[in-house]
Amino acid sequence: MDFTSFEADRTADAHIAPAGEPAFFTIGDLAREFDVTLRALRFYEDKGLLAPRREGLTRLYSAAERARLAIILKGKKLGFTLAEIKAMVALREGGVVPPGGLALTREKCVEQLALLEQQKTEIEEAIGELRQMVAAFTTRTAA
Repeated sequence: MDFTSFEADRTADAHIAPAGEPAFFTIGDLAREFDVTLRALRFYEDKGLLAPRREGLTRLYSAAERARLAIILKGKKLGFTLAEIKAMVALREGGVVPPGGLALTREKCVEQLALLEQQKTEIEEAIGELRQMVAAFTTRTAA
C-alpha cells in the first residue's frame, strides 16, 4: 500500500490539530468522542457533510472534519434540517452555500428559536401534568 499521499495529507492537515492531539481520527474515535453511532457518521458521509480520507477500508478524519462534525451535531441538536446544516457548514468554512441549500439567516434562527420555545412550554406543561398524576398516585397508595 502506498502511503505517500497519506503522509502528504497528514502533513498538510497537521497544522489544524492542536498540539498534543492526533492529526487524524478513526471513525471509532469520533463515535466515542461525540457519542454517536458509526452508522450516523456514515450517514453524514453519504449526505456529503463529512468526507474522510480513505486508507483501504479505514476512514481517517482530519481535525477539520472533526470540527465539522461538531457543527453538524450542534445543528442537529438545534433542530435544523440537513440542508440547513450543510449551508451552516459551508458558511462557517467560508464556502459557497450548496445549490438548493438554504442560506442560514437570522430569520431562520429566530424561527427555530420560537419553535424550540414552544416545544419547551409544551414539555413544561406535560411535566406539570405528570407531577400531578404522580402526586395523586402517592396520595392514593398512602391512604
